[in-house]
Amino acid sequence: MIDLEKDIQDMAIRGRKAARTLVGLSTKAKNKALLSMASGINEKRDFIQMENAKDLKAGEKKGLSSAMLDRLELSDKVIDSMMKGLSEVAALPDPVGEIEKMVKRPNGLMVGRMRIPLGVIGMIYESRPNVTVDAAALCLKAGNAIILRGGSEAIHSNRALASVLQEVLEGEGIAADAIQVIPVTDREAVNIMLRQEEYIDLIIPRGGEGLIRFVAETSRIPVLKHYKGVCHIYVDSDADLELATPVIVNSKAQRPGVCNALEGLLIHKDIAEHYLPQLAGEFKKHNIRMLGCERSVQIVSDITAARDEDWGTEFLNLSLCVKVVEDMEEAFSYIEEYGSQHTEIILSENYSNVQRFLKEVDASAVMVNASTRFNDGGELGLGVEIGISTTKLHAYGPMGLEELTTRKFIVYGQGQVRT
Repeated sequence: MIDLEKDIQDMAIRGRKAARTLVGLSTKAKNKALLSMASGINEKRDFIQMENAKDLKAGEKKGLSSAMLDRLELSDKVIDSMMKGLSEVAALPDPVGEIEKMVKRPNGLMVGRMRIPLGVIGMIYESRPNVTVDAAALCLKAGNAIILRGGSEAIHSNRALASVLQEVLEGEGIAADAIQVIPVTDREAVNIMLRQEEYIDLIIPRGGEGLIRFVAETSRIPVLKHYKGVCHIYVDSDADLELATPVIVNSKAQRPGVCNALEGLLIHKDIAEHYLPQLAGEFKKHNIRMLGCERSVQIVSDITAARDEDWGTEFLNLSLCVKVVEDMEEAFSYIEEYGSQHTEIILSENYSNVQRFLKEVDASAVMVNASTRFNDGGELGLGVEIGISTTKLHAYGPMGLEELTTRKFIVYGQGQVRT
């Protein structure tokens, strides 16, 4: 245990030293490194897939589900996607060094804010080894060092990917310790990592609610997190129902197992009797199961009465809760009680109601007449994202390059002194 503690601390110290060297890197140097990483992954494709095969074989022996094995596999398609992601990050504007709000004070001082890297990011995640490359790419472009702790099921894949990325960094004259993977599966490594508050500036956990809660409760380092995605759509009395149906179906059925899938549907009482039967017919085509309130069950016989524990559940399958609400106020109260500050939608043509919803509903993304599935970094124009935060300090929503930086004050003077 003593050796493991020392090893993890040494990694954190080396990450801190590497982060200092990244601050002065030019955009051109970072972009060149990212493109070289894409080439390196392509050249070492056979090696990466050979190491990935070890994880897949071990996963089969452990009895991992076919869905888990699919997420674990580094197929040619996944590797091509990682290479594309690296190129996309290289093409994004570099936020580091950007100066905002330069203002001249009455005493002549010029005061502004400059975007700077956060420093060292610690990331704890499960399953998908492609996250290793996506996270490393974003952190490098934003000038941060990163220490990655993937799931034990992907240990060979993550080590292989890290070795390729580090080899590229060395070839580009950049500190290889800017990208490190904790090379052991011992769970105590996570606890040790979460105690390195002197060297790691931010922890980003990505995975199931259990993992994220454990990290948030254990860490001495600030944590950016979202526990779950309980996303709602409120169908207003002034909604365009022809528009509403495909938006609702897409929100639930396109990919039901993700955090921005629809889990709760609120229908205004004035349209419920007309609209719910129509919607139920469409849901049948997509095998969507409705668990509803007493009023909804009376309107549509196919709706199963919801249990108390169903409200606010992240189903991650083709089930969702349906509630008939008296008005927008009841919708607000329901969202406040059961929402997870992830994504909330209003379907309405009423300008006043739309503006109230946008202003008063608290979520990382609040949208009008659009699918919940759009709360995604790529869809919102951020490029590759490192995750979605439902905390508010310092990021809220999908985290792209800008969210991996902070701002410091810069001041230009001409000899001014304070009186």
